[in-house]
Amino acid sequence: MKLSIELESASSQQWIDAVMNDFDTFLQDHADCERKASAMAMSFVAKFPDRVEIIPELIETAVEELEHFQQVYEIMEKRGVRLPAKMGQDMYVKELVDNCRSDVENRFLDRLLLASIVECRGAERFRLVYENLPEGDLKKFYHNLWASEAKHGNIFVKMALNYFDEDIVYNRLKELNKIEAEILSKQPIKAALH
Repeated sequence: MKLSIELESASSQQWIDAVMNDFDTFLQDHADCERKASAMAMSFVAKFPDRVEIIPELIETAVEELEHFQQVYEIMEKRGVRLPAKMGQDMYVKELVDNCRSDVENRFLDRLLLASIVECRGAERFRLVYENLPEGDLKKFYHNLWASEAKHGNIFVKMALNYFDEDIVYNRLKELNKIEAEILSKQPIKAALH
């Protein structure tokens, strides 16, 4: 059952062109995003240890994201690409988080829903990468990754539904989805996931 909603906007051809023209830089950013996604899942465990219903799934998600990082790193090693000296701030994610409400309960809901949207955007973009790569191992990798990220989009909505009414969850998800489309439209086009 699909729990997430469709993204409000589609990624542009200019974005996929930028990625295909500088794939090594995209891999570096992709590796950073996987590390951050793993840390984000674990940050929910650290900040909300009383939410025992979702902790096992958060841990599983964190481990899976770390495995994705390992897989991207192996691809980078084969291509002779190093990790960046430092992880830069992801302005797309920062601007999304800036739209979270500040009280504890609503911030918890917003962060879960933003995690869903970010995972859905990742799935959409990994699908585009997959569709534009030539046949081979890299194409297979991004096909599998696309499926995994799409699943994560559902996981975070399912977690929210443990604690909040369905109407509240989906109304806020729609609001945040519109905000995400606006934020994405203002991001510079570059060989990066966001």
